[in-house]
Amino acid sequence: MNAEPGNATVDPDSAAVFSIALSLWEACEKNWRENHFNISACYNGVDQFMREVMRIANQFENWACCHVDFNEFNEVWPYYLGDNFGATCLSVMSLECLMDFDEDDCLRVALGLKLPVISDGKLPIPIDLTAVNSVTGSAFHKFRIQTVRNSLEDNEPVPFVAGDDPFDEDFSDLYFSLYGVDMTGLLEHIADRRSYNEILRLAEKLAPGIEFPVSPAFAAE
Repeated sequence: MNAEPGNATVDPDSAAVFSIALSLWEACEKNWRENHFNISACYNGVDQFMREVMRIANQFENWACCHVDFNEFNEVWPYYLGDNFGATCLSVMSLECLMDFDEDDCLRVALGLKLPVISDGKLPIPIDLTAVNSVTGSAFHKFRIQTVRNSLEDNEPVPFVAGDDPFDEDFSDLYFSLYGVDMTGLLEHIADRRSYNEILRLAEKLAPGIEFPVSPAFAAE
């Protein structure tokens, strides 16, 4: 799969679609054999199940072409999907529910696969970025931007990090917090903003020339 520099949208790759479908089929087959699951009864026959597998493969590939920064991805795309997609998909949803797979699940799987999903303000992507303060003599050695959500139980802020469900109904919509970081690593909260662009503009006012990315992508360690 090829992408022009700076362009996240690429054309779907039929090899990737095949790899997704095969990986998911093999993971499901292993699951139903180990758990004595009646796939025919659940999906009104194996033919319908195969159609669901192909639907998921096409949907995920098309979604990834719009939301993954392939310039930041160093693996061979079809091979990586073939090795990892099936198990990752079944880790975020059960075998019985594949007919419900939708774009929200595309994001869940992409984050599980640790793909560089672009934070464009349209998707709830966990972001945690640190940049050196461009202003000398400041009490803050660095600045940090992190995604945060409020717990609906006590309205307390909780960092939204890799591994968290982006659509967890126990939390509010995400927002972005800016922190100053001193030489010891101690964080001091500065402000919150609803969008990355807003928090980026604030950071640039406090530290002109600071090197935060304009369009960050999710990157799990």
